[in-house]
Amino acid sequence: MDSRGRRRVWLVGALLLFAGGAVLMFTGQGDKSTAEAPDVEFPRRMKGSDQERAEKRRTWVMPAVVDAGVAAPMKPRDPLLAALPRGPGRTAVVIEANALRYSPVGELLMDCLLRDGGKNLEQFKAMSGVDPLQDLDRLVVTDEGVILSGDFSKAKYQELLGERVSSDYGAGARVYEPGDTTFALPDGGTQRGRMDTSVGTWNNQMLVFGKSPDSVKTVLDRMDGRGQEEGPPLLDENSTYGEMYGVLAVETLAKLLGPGQEELARRLTDVAQNVELHLDTSGDVAMVANVTGLDAEKMTDLGKSLGGALSMARMKAQAEGKEDLAQLLDFAKVRPDGSSFKLELAVPLATLQEQLAWCREERQAAERARSTP
Repeated sequence: MDSRGRRRVWLVGALLLFAGGAVLMFTGQGDKSTAEAPDVEFPRRMKGSDQERAEKRRTWVMPAVVDAGVAAPMKPRDPLLAALPRGPGRTAVVIEANALRYSPVGELLMDCLLRDGGKNLEQFKAMSGVDPLQDLDRLVVTDEGVILSGDFSKAKYQELLGERVSSDYGAGARVYEPGDTTFALPDGGTQRGRMDTSVGTWNNQMLVFGKSPDSVKTVLDRMDGRGQEEGPPLLDENSTYGEMYGVLAVETLAKLLGPGQEELARRLTDVAQNVELHLDTSGDVAMVANVTGLDAEKMTDLGKSLGGALSMARMKAQAEGKEDLAQLLDFAKVRPDGSSFKLELAVPLATLQEQLAWCREERQAAERARSTP
């Protein structure tokens, strides 16, 4: 593999770490690794900083529910958590964009994303009024769409969405239907385009993207207590630790296993019930995926099968000379725990710094070129 190929492998690998469940395909268990596993702290519970962050986000009080003529008092809560889907078989993965941005790994990713010297970022800021590096707090990927939270008070809604049919939807919320949009270009011109996604805005704090106006309204209804779904949101405050966390539908995880793993995918969907992910990037990158089910014996067997299959992938990577992928798999473990098992993956920060150094070099070169008269 040439140097460019290695660069692409590590860049894609790093981005997958923050995309959620895709990193599970790099997790396995098998023969003793030839590389020494990093001594890192895996994310398994809330830390003091996580608790403080969660407490500060209790800013939204739902409209009171009237019972027998008396309005029941409501406690402040995190509006983003209230917006998440309910029920089994659903997916919601939260990326703490702001926290990730200022972590050691986030600095590396910024170098890779700004390899053009920041030109595209400046164009986006001018067009939208939003600086994603400053204004974006969290990004949530669900099976319904995408939710962004942060400070969107300067967003140019009229310029971006003004031509689309829209209507108010409760206090501080508005829903935009799919439609044509005119985009302003950096040179002062305009460009016509069409967005087939519906958009919802909420109190300049949240943007909701969905397949239809009804799907956007469903998310907004949850925050105002108008939702028809039963049960609590997929995530509560006690699960909001790490720079990425969430619940992944078992069916989604099964699809990530790739070709040739159909039997293992079938067993996974038959036996497992829930997959909870947590990723920490405060130092070395560490991820824990907790896969739970009802039958302890079947879950133990499933963990062994999954670990063995992914261990074979590591050996195949070694045999084919794919050292970069094999090195990632070297640090993977599967840990049985009764009716669940944990998949753990650790990637040393020093390794990422070495493999992604080219991003900083290209970013610095682009910035020098832009500053040259």
